[in-house]
Amino acid sequence: MSDRTTGPARPEWPLYEVFVRGKRGLNHVHVGSLHAPDDEMALHNARNLYTRRNEGVSIWVVPADAVTASSPDEKDPYFEPSGDKVYRHPTFYPIPEDVPHI
Repeated sequence: MSDRTTGPARPEWPLYEVFVRGKRGLNHVHVGSLHAPDDEMALHNARNLYTRRNEGVSIWVVPADAVTASSPDEKDPYFEPSGDKVYRHPTFYPIPEDVPHI
């Protein structure tokens, strides 16, 4: 089947999530999503789309169906239990003055 405005019909390409590590950053940050026929093309397209101005030094592309995430509705069961463990917070411990960052 073909359409004059959209071209020949093709199967839907899988969705990829794109993460970029900036030049001054230590962590990869989610910057967006894109569709691509395969992993290599997803990486190529992510570079062209999300790092056109040399913003990054590393790119990760992950098939969206491979990402497992908690739901905002599950906030209490996932994150509330750690609130009662004050020893996990650095404010519980005295920090020596010669320690610049924790």
